[in-house]
Amino acid sequence: MLKKRNKQKGVTLVELMVVIVIIGLISVIVVPNVFGALSQANVKKASTDLKALRGAVEMYRIDLQSLPPAQVGLQALVEAPRGLRRPDRYRPGGYIDSLPDDPWGNPYVLLVPGGDNRAFEIVSYGRDGRPGGEGLDADIYDWQN
Repeated sequence: MLKKRNKQKGVTLVELMVVIVIIGLISVIVVPNVFGALSQANVKKASTDLKALRGAVEMYRIDLQSLPPAQVGLQALVEAPRGLRRPDRYRPGGYIDSLPDDPWGNPYVLLVPGGDNRAFEIVSYGRDGRPGGEGLDADIYDWQN
């Protein structure tokens, strides 16, 4: 009687290599697009935050007829700074609940005066958290977009 040979089914090396190449090609196409979308989302979030902070600074300026003191900066939107001429005009609860950080974990910065004859401007220094830069490291201002 002839013995039947057991054929084990498995994956050959060639099939495995083909799968690895396909996964590699997909990752080369998909990964940059995902990171590009994430980068754009971070810039958009920073722009949205900056516009909200600008509105809060404008409300502060209308109520108190002055901008937040430079030494206090944006923190003046959360709690009343000391030495206000008219502390009774400061809104109960402040102008925002809390100060957000930019999408890269850095604080937003209030510049008084701002550039180009602006009374003030609010800036995110981008991914690197330092003034200047290009690409994702570029500064984002409240007046942009």
